[in-house]
Amino acid sequence: MQTIMILNGPNLNLLGKREPGIYGAHTLADVESLCRDACARHGHALDFRQSNHEGVLIDALHEAGTRQAAGLLAGVVFNAGAYTHTSVALHDAIKGASVRVIELHISNVHAREPFRHHSFIAPAAIGVIAGLGVQGYALAIAALAGGKEA
Repeated sequence: MQTIMILNGPNLNLLGKREPGIYGAHTLADVESLCRDACARHGHALDFRQSNHEGVLIDALHEAGTRQAAGLLAGVVFNAGAYTHTSVALHDAIKGASVRVIELHISNVHAREPFRHHSFIAPAAIGVIAGLGVQGYALAIAALAGGKEA
């Protein structure tokens, strides 16, 4: 059974408390439960992680690339949070690890502040989902589980 890694970046541990008008009332535990159910529906295991530290996220992407190359991982759903707009290092980690990544955002970043309109992750990702709330995670899981180049 292959695994799907869900990787969440800075401040996503505050879901349900942080700006609920933008991010909704779901907590990170709710998102994990949704992802576990979606992975189970598609016959995949779940590896769910969150870190506020860029280096920890880079290490997880490197690990994901190794696991994917071994046939153990279908890919990564990556909500990099604000690092999306600032981190060349995360872009390079995705490319360097040759890992399949779907970039995900709960809010529609293109309807928000101009600095959120640029993504360093998108050019390295196979697809981007934004603005569909936490249900975007289930859609990204379905794409990875189906082997789609989203």
